[in-house]
Amino acid sequence: MAKRLFAAFLFIILAGAFWTPAQAQGPAAAPTAHVEVAQLPPAGVAHFDQQKAVDAYVARLSPKDRARSDAYFEGGYVLQVVDVIYVLAVAGLLLWLHISARMRNIATKITRFRFLQAPIYVVQYVVITTVLSLPLTIYEGFIREHAYGLSNQTFMQWARDFGVQFLVSLVAFTVLLTVIYAVARKVQQNWWVWATGISVAFMVFFIMIAPVYISPLFNNYTPLPDSAMKSTILSMARSNGIPADNVYTFDASKQSKRVSANVSGIFGTTRISLNDNLLNRCTPSEVLAVLGHEMGHYVMNHVGILVTWFGLLILVGFWFIDRAFHGLVRVFGKQWDVESLGDPAGLPLVMALFSVFFFFATPISNTIVRTHEIQADIFGLNVARQPDAFATSALKLAEYRKLDPTPLEEFVFYDHPSGRNRIMEAMRWKAEHINDPDIMAGPISPQ
Repeated sequence: MAKRLFAAFLFIILAGAFWTPAQAQGPAAAPTAHVEVAQLPPAGVAHFDQQKAVDAYVARLSPKDRARSDAYFEGGYVLQVVDVIYVLAVAGLLLWLHISARMRNIATKITRFRFLQAPIYVVQYVVITTVLSLPLTIYEGFIREHAYGLSNQTFMQWARDFGVQFLVSLVAFTVLLTVIYAVARKVQQNWWVWATGISVAFMVFFIMIAPVYISPLFNNYTPLPDSAMKSTILSMARSNGIPADNVYTFDASKQSKRVSANVSGIFGTTRISLNDNLLNRCTPSEVLAVLGHEMGHYVMNHVGILVTWFGLLILVGFWFIDRAFHGLVRVFGKQWDVESLGDPAGLPLVMALFSVFFFFATPISNTIVRTHEIQADIFGLNVARQPDAFATSALKLAEYRKLDPTPLEEFVFYDHPSGRNRIMEAMRWKAEHINDPDIMAGPISPQ
């Protein structure tokens, strides 16, 4: 928590002495004085109107850029609904046309070993659903990104990344669901509790290996050359107990112009990384402001806390699936040729229910993440002490995130604070530190 420095008040005593002449016949009267006390303003206090500064920063985004950013982000609201409808449509297609049942029958023909039937089915499911959703994926990931000037990739470059992502997802999804199906058949009634534990363990494992084995599949990571910037970043890390002995940069500019950085990994895989857009598009002060935020996630153990919160959310989600799945199978199971929750042919229904649950849980999941982002913002301001650089970096994020939403929009759709609120955080912090020597010597905020 930031320390607030209070200016010392100076009091000047203005004394006027009034002497009474001494009398020969007796002792002289004691001298008296009339004292006036006046309170003067603290020396060196700078005038700063944080609200004017916030409004001035927000006004730096041109009306044209703001309209484009708003349209892009608001379009995402519609796409969330479209995505859920798409999942439901694909699930209905697989179930009502008995495609899912035939996929299960193929698995049973290949092997009688039930443990291996699940991965054979899952591979078919991932491939078929990926193909069926490909038109929407191309629109969301390539066409729309180019329409708003956010992508630097050709279609072949995008397809290459998509292919890598597909293979990673195929392996991960197959392993995870194979284990969950095996446990579900074994424990039956309490399967959803065990499935949550397996999912959480899988999340932790993925977080651990991602910086070293997954991220380099998409970008080239190289050590940041020795410089004053690198020394400052490592000093910030050491002073906050972050076990990193190097700083890496990666070539995100080949994909987009978005600026980003992260302190990722756990259990010995911790790595400080910043993309080349951050280095090329931002000032040194903005780089430090962004990295201060990212270090806050590590120091405050947000990974562990978020895994816990999302583990609880997944637990409720699996419980919901357990109740809804059995009810629907009792009514439609014969028509779908789905026998029980342990039957892989019911996976489309499981995924549809999961999609519905997390769609309605969006305000909850976003609030969980947004709360931790706010905490990291405050940590970063205290560590980097760059409020104006933090404000200008927030404006760069406003290129694809609506800058000034309504409170309801922010509550429902934002997993990060809005640009205006982040700038407000920075200017509020600055107002409380306005007389600190480094802040007084730093940039003058617009007024």
